[in-house]
Amino acid sequence: MDLSSESVKKVLSKYKFRDVAIEELQKVSRVYTDMEVKSGTYTFNDSLQKDLLKLVGNIPIRYQGHSYNLPILLWLLDSFPFTPPICFLRPTSSMVIREGKHVDSKGRIHLPGLHNWDHPKSSVNGLLAEMIAKFEEEPPLGTRSSAYGNSPNDLLAYVSNLKVNEGVNRPDQEVKVSVIGGGDLGIAAVLSIMAKSSVDKLVLIDIPESSTKGGTMDLEIFSLPNVEVSKDLSASAGSKVVVVTANAWSDEQSYLSVVQTNVDMYRGIIPHLAQLSPKAVLLIASQPVDIMTHVAWRQSNLLPTQVIGVGCNLDSERLSHIINISLVANNTGKQAWVIGELSENKVAVWGNMGPGTDQLQALCPVSNSTKPLMDRALEMLKGRGQRSWSVGLSIAGITHSIVTDQKKIHSVTTLAEGWGGIGSKVFLSLPCILGESGSTRLPGVALGSEDEMKVRESVACQVNLFMQLKM
Repeated sequence: MDLSSESVKKVLSKYKFRDVAIEELQKVSRVYTDMEVKSGTYTFNDSLQKDLLKLVGNIPIRYQGHSYNLPILLWLLDSFPFTPPICFLRPTSSMVIREGKHVDSKGRIHLPGLHNWDHPKSSVNGLLAEMIAKFEEEPPLGTRSSAYGNSPNDLLAYVSNLKVNEGVNRPDQEVKVSVIGGGDLGIAAVLSIMAKSSVDKLVLIDIPESSTKGGTMDLEIFSLPNVEVSKDLSASAGSKVVVVTANAWSDEQSYLSVVQTNVDMYRGIIPHLAQLSPKAVLLIASQPVDIMTHVAWRQSNLLPTQVIGVGCNLDSERLSHIINISLVANNTGKQAWVIGELSENKVAVWGNMGPGTDQLQALCPVSNSTKPLMDRALEMLKGRGQRSWSVGLSIAGITHSIVTDQKKIHSVTTLAEGWGGIGSKVFLSLPCILGESGSTRLPGVALGSEDEMKVRESVACQVNLFMQLKM
């Protein structure tokens, strides 16, 4: 791997952790000798362009007894290796991309190792090894046939050999969403999702274990189009999104008993939901959402990218609205995110990406110059409670981004291990890109001491509570 070319040296000189980046690239060259490092200009979705380094080469895989070389391209952000690469397949003209759990239609690669990136535990060599393992299970590239241009018989032969990937959102594929829990929040979620998204079928399941029930009769009486009411979890089979709003506690319990009651209820439903819809995204709205999202992830055995919570999405939407409409003249489009635990310990950060982008650049902490603006906005936010209908609208927004593969950024509860130096397996609200395959976390940000202390306190409290639960 040659790092001595002038173009590479020029770009590399602008990297924040140049020496560590060089060391990481040298490790790659010792294992993958044909990998080349080049300079290039990467264009983000919002049309911003940046000169970056890229790794170009092939990874070897074996499939059905044959060996193949898959061409790949890894763009290295200027904070590499403390932020993950942006990874793509690099198909030739004779290849076609096969969309699946780990690859989208544009050839972008999505893996747990990217979502949970935490250098130095995470490395490019480890990422490439994970790629090889996943792609040997489900090859992401196929050979483009030219037979369809010759004769009708050849065309029929070509079509008969096509394998349709069930994970692709085709126009003729039913978009199904299920909501678990028939209380006020469940009903609000159903009505909001039907108003917001193009959902072909929505199933509301009123489970007997939940204390939040009783509103489903009216839905049955008035027969909303495309809405099915059931008491059987099997009615959720084949869903793209499964929203869990059910809670099972009473006001007479201690906090620990309340959480344990929900954990016990989840044990009876989450594994079944995951088996019935193994490609779905689980969206958790039960309380406390940070803990219950963690519980759902453990009980479902799904990828962490498939299990998220509503978290601070509503607060983030409200905060940005307050800043742009109430406090900032002429609406500057300034984006703010509420992150952390859904409690008094939540904090705010800035971001300069617009809705709908998947630009993976660093978020910005609140600076001395912007602190008065943020403090005023947060103060205005305190007076706004979370009612069932407002949380339902938030659930609908998240669901819409997933089922339409919108790639919009939301602050949702996700596995926070490795983000900003967090070493524990805890779930916190973080800005994530949402699409049909789930969530992709934005890279971490260095917080100020006060905000850092709040996040650390949330982590410690969650670890302590989780140790007391009977899973």
